[in-house]
Amino acid sequence: MPAYHSKYTEDTHPVLGNIAILPLRSNIKGPAPRTDAEEDIIDETLLYFKANVFFKNYEIKNTSDRLLIYLTLYATDCIVKLQKSPSVKEAVKDMHILAISRFDLPGDPGFPLNGLYAKPTGTDIEKMRQYLTQCRQELGIRIVDKVFGADDKPSKWWTCFARRKFMDKTLTPLGRQF
Repeated sequence: MPAYHSKYTEDTHPVLGNIAILPLRSNIKGPAPRTDAEEDIIDETLLYFKANVFFKNYEIKNTSDRLLIYLTLYATDCIVKLQKSPSVKEAVKDMHILAISRFDLPGDPGFPLNGLYAKPTGTDIEKMRQYLTQCRQELGIRIVDKVFGADDKPSKWWTCFARRKFMDKTLTPLGRQF
C-alpha cells in the first residue's frame, strides 16, 4: 500500500526553498494566505497521519508533499508532548509553547531531512520560519481537539502513535526531549 500524498498538486502556490506556501484556515497571524475551504493542509496532515506514520520511505511528488512530511513529523512531536498533558487547558498551553519554541530550518545542521529540502536564502529564511511557526501553531490547536475529544483525557487511539517515527526521523534533537 502506498503512502498518502498531498492533494495540493498545482504548481500555482508560492514556494520557499522547495516547500509550498499553502493557504490555511487560520486566524493566526502569519504569511500563509487565508482560505475558507473546507479542508487545508493541516486537516490533510491529521487525516493521513495514522496511515502515513508507518512508512519509513516516502516518495515526494510535489512541493506540497514536503510540507506534509514536515507537518507529520511535527504532529508526532505534538503527540509525544500531549500524552503527558493532564488536561485540555495544559495541552493547549503545551502546544503553544512547542509551536513557538526554537526549531531548525532546512539547511541548519540539526534539521533531520536536509537531503530532501532546499535551504532558504536571504529574506526567505525569516519568511519560512514565520510560515512554519504559523503551521505549527494551527496544527497544535487542531491536534488537541483530536487527541482529547470530548473528555479531559488524551485518547489512547492517538497517544499510541507517540512511539512511532515517520521515516525513522524526528524534529526533536536527541538532547532536547520534552
